Amino acid sequence: QVQLVESGGGLVQVGGSLRLSCAASGPNFDEYTMGWFRQAPGEEREFVAAISWSSGVTHYADSVKGRFTISRDRNGIILQMNSLNPEDTAVYRCAAGIPLTMIQTKRASSYPFWGQGSQVTVSS
Repeated sequence: QVQLVESGGGLVQVGGSLRLSCAASGPNFDEYTMGWFRQAPGEEREFVAAISWSSGVTHYADSVKGRFTISRDRNGIILQMNSLNPEDTAVYRCAAGIPLTMIQTKRASSYPFWGQGSQVTVSS
């Protein structure tokens, strides 16, 4: 099965940047849509961004559009996060699945494979 490992989280000041990486391995991972979700303490998990491995089509939550960029490389996906604010503080998890619609793309239940998560903390 697909295995996902995140890296690149940490502590950053308001307005700063971080780059998260998600390394993917396993059979046929290039057939999956891959994306990022985040969950703050006491909050529900929310969609951040996703990219279709085959087509490169990207999707973003309104809250991060224009600040975050999702991309792919040979081994997985990257999330470049700029202009960070305290509301971005959360555990970020990489996910892989095969959502069939744009609506399914933003639903955590559409993704059967998950990484362990990487903490992002934005302080002011």
